[in-house]
Amino acid sequence: MKTIPVNKITRRGLMFVVSSPSGAGKTTLCNRLLKADGDLSLSISATTRPRRPGEVHGQDYYFVDEQQFGQMRDDGAFLESAQVFGHFYGTPKEPVAKALENGKDILFDIDWQGAQQLGEIARDDLVKVFILPPSRTELEKRLRKRAQDSEEEVMRRMAKADGEISHWAEYDYVIVNYDLDEAEAMMKCILVAERLKRTRQTGLSQFVQKIVDA
Repeated sequence: MKTIPVNKITRRGLMFVVSSPSGAGKTTLCNRLLKADGDLSLSISATTRPRRPGEVHGQDYYFVDEQQFGQMRDDGAFLESAQVFGHFYGTPKEPVAKALENGKDILFDIDWQGAQQLGEIARDDLVKVFILPPSRTELEKRLRKRAQDSEEEVMRRMAKADGEISHWAEYDYVIVNYDLDEAEAMMKCILVAERLKRTRQTGLSQFVQKIVDA
């Protein structure tokens, strides 16, 4: 695993949010980005939805029942939480805060509801990217191709796609996923640019002063 090169100056970590309608390629792109960059780690959500084949507790999600989820939410353990397709999802607060303090970046694979909630509490550290499919036909094709859901579930996700897509204007960046390699390259460019923002590089003043004083 490599790290996308940036200036070796102390900086704050950032929260890199990626959202899309189901089937647009968000999860695949997030996995690619994580493999390409050792300074980026995935925020693991808690969820009440059933575990899919191959998913690992504590690696893909923290799988909990509704009672456990409700208790965590009441205890203020989540940065954000939402109900999606009849199941609850939430981002545990503690591991994210620890990573940001250490200058590490966290990737969030969440929907527009979670992105809105994060925007209310962490606007300065937030970067939001929305992934669009090339067309509605291609979106349905991709949902069917992954063969994870029943016909009823595919239709339900397609019916909800318009509502999800309508939130595109709330994001900082929008990428149309015509091709996975191209979309991945665009996401890497966004990540590098955001890391290099002057306001995010907390050690920049000291670095410049050393150059002046030399």
